[in-house]
Amino acid sequence: MGEIEQRPTPGSRLGAPENSGISTLEHGQKPPPTPSGKLMSIKIQMLDDTQEAFEVPQRAPGKVLLDAVCNHLNLVEGDYFGLEFPDHKKITVWLDLLKPIVKQIRRPKHVVVKFVVKFFPPDHTQLQEELTRYLFALQVKQDLAQGRLTCNDTSAALLISHIVQSEIGDFDEASDREHLAKNKYIPQQDALEDKIVEFHHNHIGQTPAESDFQLLEIARRLEMYGIRLHPAKDREGTKINLAVANTGILVFQGFTKINAFNWAKVRKLSFKRKRFLIKLRPDSNSSYQDTLEFLMASRDFCKSFWKICVEHHAFFRLFEEPKPKPKPVLFSRGSSFRFSGRTQKQVLDYVKEGGHKKVQFERKHSKIHSIRSLAMQPAEPNSEVPKQAQQSASLTLGEGADSPGGQSCQQGKELKVSAEECGPHQSPALQKSPMGNKKADGAVKATMEEEEVVKDRTQQSKPQPPQPSTGSLTGSPHLSELSINSQGGAVPTSVILSPNLSPDTKQASPLVSPLLNDQPCPRTDDEDEGRRKRFPTDKAYFIAKEVSTTERTYLKDLEVITSWFQSAVSKEDSMPETLKSLIFLNFEPLHKFHTNFLKEIEQRLALWEGRSNAHIRMDYQRIGDVMLKNIQAMKQLAAHLWKHGEALEALETSIRGSRRLENLCRDFELQKVCYLPLNTFLLRPLHRLMHYKQVLERLCKHHPPSHSDFRDCRAALAEITEMVAQLHGTMIKMENFQKLHELKKDLIGIDNLVIPGREFIRLGSLSKLSGKGLQQRMFFLFNDVLLYTSRGLTASNQFKVHGQLPLYGMTIEKSEDEWGVPHCLTLRGQRQSIIVAASSRSEMEKWVEDIQMAIDLAEKSSGPTPEFLASSPPDNKSPDEATGADQESEDDLSASRTSLERQAPHRGNTMVHVCWHRNTSVSMVDFSVAVENQLSGNLLRKFKNSNGWQKLWVVFTNFCLFFYKSHQDNHPLASLPLLGYSLTIPSESEDIHKDYVFKLHFKSHVYYFRAESEYTFERWMDVIRSATSSASRAHVLSHKESHVY
Repeated sequence: MGEIEQRPTPGSRLGAPENSGISTLEHGQKPPPTPSGKLMSIKIQMLDDTQEAFEVPQRAPGKVLLDAVCNHLNLVEGDYFGLEFPDHKKITVWLDLLKPIVKQIRRPKHVVVKFVVKFFPPDHTQLQEELTRYLFALQVKQDLAQGRLTCNDTSAALLISHIVQSEIGDFDEASDREHLAKNKYIPQQDALEDKIVEFHHNHIGQTPAESDFQLLEIARRLEMYGIRLHPAKDREGTKINLAVANTGILVFQGFTKINAFNWAKVRKLSFKRKRFLIKLRPDSNSSYQDTLEFLMASRDFCKSFWKICVEHHAFFRLFEEPKPKPKPVLFSRGSSFRFSGRTQKQVLDYVKEGGHKKVQFERKHSKIHSIRSLAMQPAEPNSEVPKQAQQSASLTLGEGADSPGGQSCQQGKELKVSAEECGPHQSPALQKSPMGNKKADGAVKATMEEEEVVKDRTQQSKPQPPQPSTGSLTGSPHLSELSINSQGGAVPTSVILSPNLSPDTKQASPLVSPLLNDQPCPRTDDEDEGRRKRFPTDKAYFIAKEVSTTERTYLKDLEVITSWFQSAVSKEDSMPETLKSLIFLNFEPLHKFHTNFLKEIEQRLALWEGRSNAHIRMDYQRIGDVMLKNIQAMKQLAAHLWKHGEALEALETSIRGSRRLENLCRDFELQKVCYLPLNTFLLRPLHRLMHYKQVLERLCKHHPPSHSDFRDCRAALAEITEMVAQLHGTMIKMENFQKLHELKKDLIGIDNLVIPGREFIRLGSLSKLSGKGLQQRMFFLFNDVLLYTSRGLTASNQFKVHGQLPLYGMTIEKSEDEWGVPHCLTLRGQRQSIIVAASSRSEMEKWVEDIQMAIDLAEKSSGPTPEFLASSPPDNKSPDEATGADQESEDDLSASRTSLERQAPHRGNTMVHVCWHRNTSVSMVDFSVAVENQLSGNLLRKFKNSNGWQKLWVVFTNFCLFFYKSHQDNHPLASLPLLGYSLTIPSESEDIHKDYVFKLHFKSHVYYFRAESEYTFERWMDVIRSATSSASRAHVLSHKESHVY
């Protein structure tokens, strides 16, 4: 029997004054003493189906009982839970924490109160204790069995497989079937038994804590997760169901969601007798009426649902608990009900501060025992081991992932309902001033004049889009992302580390992540150095982490082909079956393999970070063995890798022969998920091999020969070097082939650009001197010809070819003095000559070097190349004569210089257009370096005039930074082409007092980015420098000795 007098309450562990649990008082006030007198016994049914009896004073408020239960379980994050019971009208209601228990539970001997989850957060990674996740997993299991959590058969089987893994451990078919025969997790379970067993086979080695984590990862994506339906009718009398969630109020028809009202859209909630009323904020774009009305079964049902809405709004949206209303002098009007307890933000802040002890717990249904031997605190003499659960070591969430982005920013003293929106707030856990919390507006006022009303008195933040899916639920769920602040010293001995602790520091959901665009309110800051020190500081750890972050991006790139493109192809019968087989049958095995590879890497990183006591023996502070094992297995997939070049050629051949397929591919490239040219994704597996080689080279260079990981790293490097050498020739050929086809889409007025033997060398913007003066032109240099083009206002934003200069017999000379134009060159061909000027001396030197090299290659070839212009005869007039074509394109040019924003949807954002607008150039050598220098991971970003830092998932590829809210997003929110940008370190005068910060600026555009460690800072500097300044040819040729240039 739980004795509340013998141990401290959860409220005291959560930092509330004295022993009153969660403070609901004004500052400076002392809580009333717990009422003395006669005790009453109340039976509580736990989530593991056990029952406990608790004795509390009859006049005690409800929170005393909840505190007793949480204290009995040693539950820190008890604010997510509640107590529900059937009242005298058999309506299931929540125990009011402020009212005396005796006034709510009239016959306690005949009532069983259930301890259940009350508030379901948008992202399970916000639950920072293993115990809390275990209890949530039990709630999911209960909801499945009761039919509340509905889903398709595949999802149900996958959920149950994780439950089975946590209860009986690794796969054994006989044990599985015996266990499933004795335990019914879902109605009609027998039909799913084979699927459950099949999925369970994939979870070998997964601990119970990891199974809980993966269970919640899948469950949270289901539409009915955490939903409790409340029957109602709309104005037309149609039967519907209402529900409330962390995002707002939901409307269901049966089990299908048909509408949702985000908290940001809701101005006021009220009820009048049986009518539940939602008053919306004015919106000219919405077809909804100002006030929506729903009819419920009775006033009690209506009031009960209204109370739940008030509590959800306060818990998820407010900074702190709303203050109590002053008592009226004469008489009371309206409901006195209000939310009592800490908000989610307050709970997150407290748990991260680590002000609580760690104790053991055991899983009632699990045959797998958790081991908590490291730095374990001795049990209190009077305390008993809880039967249900306990919290294990909590590794804090990353910067920017610590509090709901939906919570409000206070911008004024007046507490009026405002439609003004704020960005995500700065976490008080990271604020320099402890007074930051007190500035948050926390008022939700309840009034009633023949109705009961709740007004939203916070300034709402912008509603966020739903969390994007990470892929099919039938695959093995990945372990979640590590936080951006995972650096620092060794784990303190006072922190209890758990071998079963699942990844705690996953990237926050969109409800928590900051928006990409600048906002007036401060963003999530990053001042929590204590948390950083809990993570490894070894450079090898960050090299291994780079493998993990780039592997995530690589998997997303594979899914562009295996999922998105395959789906688009299946909807139209435009691709030959042989081509489908060639592409998809060679990509799907790779996707499956790398999904498992990523899971292994992240499991190793979790152990490396100290989520187990294995780090004491140094067993897991290495990555070479994982790399060696998987690279050896990868050699079995070499046959698929050899096919990718063939698939690229076959696709381009089929596009030339089919207008329908050409349109399909063009339309697919316009989708957000296809953030690079489609044919680039077909070469990603070849590029990835080079990335593995580079990582292993860095590891071998870092480790001394005596290091335990050196031998495995060296063996893995030898294996991958052999694979790269075998595929090197194919890779060089295919990169050139891909680039020629990409350029073909940017050019009009040209035939047969892609012919055997032609190689791309450089493209860029030069000014051509004519009778009209200097005119901007786009030049394309190949190994046999130089094209010059202009960009007109065409529907497709393509470049029109105006002339060609065969390189055979051409000479090049500098002619600045002759024409009086800086950085000027004269190109003399056999039939024509042109004068061009570069934007700078460095640009001129690049062009001179590449054109001279191309002339030398042309001299060694068989002779002049064939004409391939479809129209426009060669421009062989002298600079003193103006051509009609030039005159025409000059008009086009003046119209097209206005802005990048005026482009048509197609081909308006390619590298050619970036070079045009930035007045620069890029070579095939630069493209080759960019392929090797791909990188992804978390960065904190700050604008020049903003106050806080945003945490973003950033991918660098193709001379561009792509920004995501989360690594799970399927497409980027924005991109930043880096050509022309300068990369520097902030100066003292810029007042950026942070470590590992670099600055990008172009004209008036300034961005600051902050990395998590010295290693990642240097890596980002290296790869971005490769995009902002061209590499020397010698550097690339040292990597690609057989390059045909």
